[in-house]
Amino acid sequence: MNEFSIICRVLGSLFNRQPQDPLLVPLFTLLREGKLQQQWPLEQDELLTRLQQNSEPQSLAADYNALFVGSDCKVPPEGSQWENGPQESEVRAFLQSRGMPLGEAPADRFGSLLLAASWLEDQSQEDEIQAQITLFDDYLLPWCGQFLGKVEAWADTPFYRTLAALSREAIQAMRDELAEEGEA
Repeated sequence: MNEFSIICRVLGSLFNRQPQDPLLVPLFTLLREGKLQQQWPLEQDELLTRLQQNSEPQSLAADYNALFVGSDCKVPPEGSQWENGPQESEVRAFLQSRGMPLGEAPADRFGSLLLAASWLEDQSQEDEIQAQITLFDDYLLPWCGQFLGKVEAWADTPFYRTLAALSREAIQAMRDELAEEGEA
C-alpha cells in the first residue's frame, strides 16, 4: 500500500465507522501510541498529536452519533444531502464501472469515497490516476469543504474537529499530487 492509499484508508475508516467498532481497534491503538504519526506521509504532526491526545473511542461515540448517524444528525455524511454533492446513484455507477465491489451502504458517504480512492489506488489500472481525479473532482471536492467545515463547527470533541482539519489538508495534498501525476 502506498502513501496515498494509507491516508485515504485511515481517514475513510475514521469517518465511516463508529469509533468503538472492533475493526478500528488497531487504528486507535496506533493513534494513542503515536505510531500513526511515524508512518504518516504528510507534514501534519501538530494535528496528529491533537488526535493522539483525544483518541479514546468510548468518549467519541456520542459525538460520532450526533454528527453522522440518523436522519436528524448534525452533519449528513452523504454527498447527496449537500447542495453541490453527487447523487448516490452516480457515485455507485462510477465505482461499479471501475469494478469496485459495493455493499448496501450509501456509496456517496464521505468516508466511503475516501475508501474508494484507496481502493482505486490499490487496483493500479492504467487509467487509475484519471479515475481518482474523477472521484475527487466530481464526487468529493464539490461538497467536502462544506462538510468538513460543519464537522469542525458542530463537533463536541477535539478529535472530530481535528480530524476534519487533518482531512481538509490531506485531501488538498492528495489532489495536488494527482494533478502532478496526471501531467507526467
